Amino acid sequence: MYGIVNIIGHNNPKDNLYYMPAMMYQGQPGMMSHGGPVMGLLVMIVLWLVQLVIAYFVYKDAKDQKMSAPLWFILTIIPCFGYLMAVLYVIIREVRKPLEPEKTPVDILKERYAKGEITTEEFETAKNILVK
Repeated sequence: MYGIVNIIGHNNPKDNLYYMPAMMYQGQPGMMSHGGPVMGLLVMIVLWLVQLVIAYFVYKDAKDQKMSAPLWFILTIIPCFGYLMAVLYVIIREVRKPLEPEKTPVDILKERYAKGEITTEEFETAKNILVK
């Protein structure tokens, strides 16, 4: 039963040059038989959890960078494709010019004072009002 059968179906290997096993080796360990379906399920769950953690960090960073955080989160949780999207996000983030921090009202006031648009008295008055 474990002999070689050619494509035509003859048992003599000399009849044809194309051979294939008559049966797969039943009972022998195959690709997924070590650990059974439980091990495959466990690996799948672990990989998906890793992907969720990566997606969470991408979401947090995209939110800080103002880069459409929900979209990046969705793209990074797609199985298999998500890992590629996480790499793409890192590349885009590094190439993109950094965001300047938002100016506070006190910073704007200091700039106006430095340019000479307001006097020292106006600066001090406005600064006291803003700091309160």
